[in-house]
Amino acid sequence: MNESADIAIIGAGIVGLAIAEAVAAKNRRVVVLEKNDAFGQETSSRNSEVIHAGIYYPKEFLKSRLCLEGNRLLYAWCEKHRVPHRRIGKFIVATNQEECADLEQIKVMAEDNGVEALELLGRMQLKSLEPEIAALGALFSPNTGIVDSHCLMQTLAASAEEKGAIVSCRAEVAAIHFDDATWDLDINNGAYRIRAKILINSAGLHADRVAALAGIDIDRAGYRLKPCKGNYFTATPAPKINHLIYPVPVENNVGLGIHATLDLSGRVRFGPDSRYLSDGRTHDYTVEEPQKPAFHASIRRYLPGVSIDSLNPDMSGIRPKIQGPGDPMMDFIIREESDRGLPGFVNLIGIESPGLTAGLAIGEYVRDQFCRDFQYC
Repeated sequence: MNESADIAIIGAGIVGLAIAEAVAAKNRRVVVLEKNDAFGQETSSRNSEVIHAGIYYPKEFLKSRLCLEGNRLLYAWCEKHRVPHRRIGKFIVATNQEECADLEQIKVMAEDNGVEALELLGRMQLKSLEPEIAALGALFSPNTGIVDSHCLMQTLAASAEEKGAIVSCRAEVAAIHFDDATWDLDINNGAYRIRAKILINSAGLHADRVAALAGIDIDRAGYRLKPCKGNYFTATPAPKINHLIYPVPVENNVGLGIHATLDLSGRVRFGPDSRYLSDGRTHDYTVEEPQKPAFHASIRRYLPGVSIDSLNPDMSGIRPKIQGPGDPMMDFIIREESDRGLPGFVNLIGIESPGLTAGLAIGEYVRDQFCRDFQYC
């Protein structure tokens, strides 16, 4: 069976669905291809569900620009579509004088990026708001929040489908061919084919493999992913916190440190850590119990009341990083490949945090940057 589309999107995570919602329109055939049984089964459903404010990234990064814009768009979307969320706010806490100086630098950089309403607090101010936190000071971000990521994806898929898009699950792209005008996709090893004028690769943990199927040398292009696992633990009894609590981030932003997050039910979760995986372990979501002492050592720096015996394994997720161990901080790659002889092929590589927050802005960016020049867009 052969089908045709104007735009085919590979991957139905938050970003793929947001792109579909942004590009879908009357008289335009948009198809989203997802290899799993349902949308958002990988990175999009295994994260802290935090709406970030755009604090940490260099001003010139897409991560900074799209997170800042995505924060605004996401809160508006949640209000309009009744997606459960809370603008709960977060504290980045400093436990020594060096980290206090780091907070000041973080604040200056974030404000230069356009982040608003940040506030430095002293020890006593923080203690009055979060009695169980032990820290010398904190940077408060009132526009950080939490969201129900599954409900968010449901509303994105529904909106895209209302505009005529088709979200097809259990549809794995096995081969990609290009005839200088049209993209020909082999689905489920020849079960059917789809021809599309624009092909958008939003395959998350598998985006490098999809790029390779299209003929790109992913090592030369810098597209090879370095999957980085993050474990989460809970505590029983749980500490009583009212906001998200983050340590000062580690060098080069490999991760944001083991932080304490709340979900919409008030449940506290600690994590994630950052552990690069060897080849072939991309789908290993086992929570690594031996990491408990390292978790406890990190947590007790700002929550000394949490005992090691109270920690319990919870869940894990895997980040599709292009930044490897020891590498400098790296930006999202969102790129149309005409200069590689592949016009109409748009790659999204390394869409890790803050991809959830930036998702709606990424959708608009892809639509505006890469679809306007095509008459069917």
